[in-house]
Order: sequence, then structure tokens, then C-alpha cells
Amino acid sequence: MKSDCGISVIAEVGCNHKGDMEIACRMIEIAARECGADVVKFQKRDNKTLLSESVYNSPHPVPKNSYGRTYGEHREFLEFSAGQHRELQEECRRHGVEYSTSVWDLVSASEIVALKPAMIKVPSATNQNFDVQEFVCREFEGEIHVSTGMTTRVELDALISFYEGLGRAKDLVVYACTSGYPVPPEDVCLLEINHLQERYGDRVGAIGFSGHHLGIAIDVAATALGVAGAERYGQGRLSYIERHFTLERTWKGTDHSASLEPQELRQLCSDIKTVGSALTYKPMDILDIEVPQRHKLKWREGTQASQSKKLLNKVS
Repeated sequence: MKSDCGISVIAEVGCNHKGDMEIACRMIEIAARECGADVVKFQKRDNKTLLSESVYNSPHPVPKNSYGRTYGEHREFLEFSAGQHRELQEECRRHGVEYSTSVWDLVSASEIVALKPAMIKVPSATNQNFDVQEFVCREFEGEIHVSTGMTTRVELDALISFYEGLGRAKDLVVYACTSGYPVPPEDVCLLEINHLQERYGDRVGAIGFSGHHLGIAIDVAATALGVAGAERYGQGRLSYIERHFTLERTWKGTDHSASLEPQELRQLCSDIKTVGSALTYKPMDILDIEVPQRHKLKWREGTQASQSKKLLNKVS
């Protein structure tokens, strides 16, 4: 369920399932039922297309995180087939959350588009691959989410113009993002949310925030900043907060260290809803909750406090 301020929380499973469908399905259930997430997201790669032969056959750069003898074997071990993604999509439906996936190449984009999800993500690494994005724009009718990590201002301008040229900018959700695992607070750069709102808010469908930091305080701040920014600029509503999700941060893999465990994701979903309910102006000068306190505490002419003041003035 979206927060009162209209923000949906995306639990990014990514490859944190360790290549195990049973774990992936369990993560969907926990994210949905125990944590209150709105979307559960995975990743899809065609590794032979995406990776050069030399990279595919090279050792994993961090051997302790590898699930294979080579980087290619590692990536294949973590990859689910199109049929398995269909099962994950059905599992999401069963638990009342949206299913989504990041697509990294044309083969994967084609496979996921065929599932007709409500939304598809283009990761930061792929946001300058316009072949992939043109295919998604032409063949997919839902929301297109794009992250902006590792992206220059010039590249970002070109990206937005590309979607405008294909008539899909109003279906675009563009995410403030710093690509790192994990990202220290000083590199999160939360004010990029406001930059996106101010520069592109009237040109795109919505704004998102994808975080790879530790803890949830920054996400709560992003909620307040994004809602206030949309009010300030009159455009660019903040609609999504995305965080990586794991069942155990110490599991083997690159993304686990920057992921939320269930209790943290549950707290994040709760806090965003709480903050969302507080992000309003007063609808009247005196709220109903203030009326009895006003009668009891507010200084006014004729009250006992004001009569005492008059007596003191006479004495002096």
C-alpha cells in the first residue's frame, strides 16, 4: 500500500536470492506480508550477450563473492530463466505486490516485455544503451523506470530528450541514484532529488530515489525532501523509494552489504507511511486536537494569568 504521500516502496531482491527460486519466493512473501513493500524487483541478464568473451571467462574480481569458477559461471548461477520470472511474477500477484525486473540487454528486455509487468527498470549501467530503451519504449506499454547513477548531466539531458522523442517521457520514472555498494552518506547526494524535480519534473511522469547506503534514515529524509520539493516546484512528484533487500546481510554476494534485512525494510515501510501522513499544511488555524489545549493554556485577556499580570503592574 502506498504511503499517504503517494510513495511506493520497492524491495530490490536483484540477485540476492543466491540463484535459488525457493529463497526468491520466500523473499517475496516476507517483503509483502511482513514488511509492507509495494513492489518486489529482480534483475534479468543474458550474460553471453552482455559480457565479452574475455570478461565471461575471467575470474570474478572478488573471488569470495563468486558462485562459479569464472565471472560468467557466477552470473549464470544467479540467473533465472524467463519461465522462472513468470513464476516470480505469479508469486508476487499471490502476495498482493507488483512484480518488476531490471533489464540489462535486448534479449532480457524482450523476455520481460513478454510478461507485461506494470513496470520495467533500466539500471544505471544500461541507461545509455538506447537500443534496449528504444525496444522497451516501442514494445512495452507500462511505466519505464530509469536510474541515473554513473551518469553525467549531458548524458541525462540526452536520456530525457530520447524519451520525449519517442513520446514516452510521461511514462518515465527517473531515479536519483549513486552507484556504489555501500554508499557513504556524503556520496548519497540527496539534493539530486530536487535537481531532477526542478529540471525534469514537468517533462517526466515521476521521480524516484534508489539508495545503496546503510540504514534507513536517509530514505526517510528523501521522503520529506521529495514531497516538499514537489510542493515547492509544483512538479516532479516523488513516487518511489527503492532499496536492495536481503534475508541476511552476511550472505555471499556483492549487493548484500548495501541491502536491508527484513526488520529494516519493515521499519522503512512504516516510517515512510508515518512521515507521509505528517507532510501536510494545517487545514485550519486551530486544529481540533489543539482546541482543548488552547482553552486550558493559551494566554488571553481576562484569564487568571492576565489578571495576575495586572495586579503585578499595580504593585510596581
